[in-house]
Amino acid sequence: MSSSATTRPARRARLDDFYDIDAQLQPEERMIRDGVRDFVRAELLPHVGDWWTDGVFPPELPRRMGELGLLGVTLPEAYGGAGASPTAYGLVAREVEYADSGLRSFISVQSSLVMYPIQRWASEALRRAWLPRLAVGEAVGCFGLTEPDAGSDPGAMRTRCRRVGDEWVVSGVKRWITSGSRADVAIVWAREETGAAGGPSDGRILGFLIDTDRAGFQAVDIKTKASMRASVTSELVLDEVVVPEAQRLDVVGLGGALSCLNQARYGIAWGVLGAGYACLEEAAAYVADRPAFGRPLAAKQLVQAQLAEMLAGLTKGSLLAYHLGRLKERGQDTPARVSLAKRDNVRAALGAARAARDLLGGNGITTEYVAIRHMLNLETVATYEGTDAVHTLILGREITGESAF
Repeated sequence: MSSSATTRPARRARLDDFYDIDAQLQPEERMIRDGVRDFVRAELLPHVGDWWTDGVFPPELPRRMGELGLLGVTLPEAYGGAGASPTAYGLVAREVEYADSGLRSFISVQSSLVMYPIQRWASEALRRAWLPRLAVGEAVGCFGLTEPDAGSDPGAMRTRCRRVGDEWVVSGVKRWITSGSRADVAIVWAREETGAAGGPSDGRILGFLIDTDRAGFQAVDIKTKASMRASVTSELVLDEVVVPEAQRLDVVGLGGALSCLNQARYGIAWGVLGAGYACLEEAAAYVADRPAFGRPLAAKQLVQAQLAEMLAGLTKGSLLAYHLGRLKERGQDTPARVSLAKRDNVRAALGAARAARDLLGGNGITTEYVAIRHMLNLETVATYEGTDAVHTLILGREITGESAF
């Protein structure tokens, strides 16, 4: 009787669905996922390597993504969205990031950081004016929170706003802003000045919806990136930009901005799995065909060990993302739960990308293969929307009740 350890199974599970999560999806979710997958394979994968190398985000992509319903997946239909589940949104993020993290980042910002705060805190007039246009990609938005000297500590922001009659005057600099120079509208957070000479550091943090064609608003692209090159990243300079009171969001405090980040982190927890699986699939195919010492690399124990670790990390991440999606649908996606998923799934995806790069040997450093591009992109994803260390401290605070920030 032969040993089961040496007998190849008649049917091997798909690498990207090792625990058959697909069977748990609703028909609508599966339909949305399949449509996005077809789009990614037909229209993104053949070109994204060149876009990344050239540092280009094609200007026609927002409209195309909007036509396919990739923007505002969970937005109510009354505002031009699909009204689909958070799990469906996660699946969209995963499929798009299979192509590139920068392309998924555009969707995350448009949906989670721009449309979400408009839907939640803007007036009905502003919702009607902006959300349908953003949903179809006719308009592009950006989110201005991070500053040159205030990344992991957004409460230290230097951007200021002051009330002048029925208007606000906003001045400051925001950095690392996705879609900044492409945006028609910006969600900008600023600290209110109090007193004639300028306010103390404990002024209220307020959010504004700012038309980017206003006098004093300028966006300058950051061109020196070795990561996220198929994404537009800018610095925003606001020099005495006048904003009507009607365009101030109905939220006070840093919690408003952080709740937007929580939405984006949820999408990241799903999205990075796409990049990770792209690397796993590429590595598995490569070692199957690459000979070494008379046998394919796939027959080597150390190679199989690396592939097993990649599969294990991504499979656990998939289960984590799926269950988080269902928790979110019940309103149980606490910030700490989202932090764990963002932190650990980025770790799994980045580990898979680094391992794939290693398994490809010298070929792993060329952009003819996807591993190095995903690896470099994921270094950024590990940093934005909360670094690994920040999410670790969020979890530590959840466990102990003590803040170590």
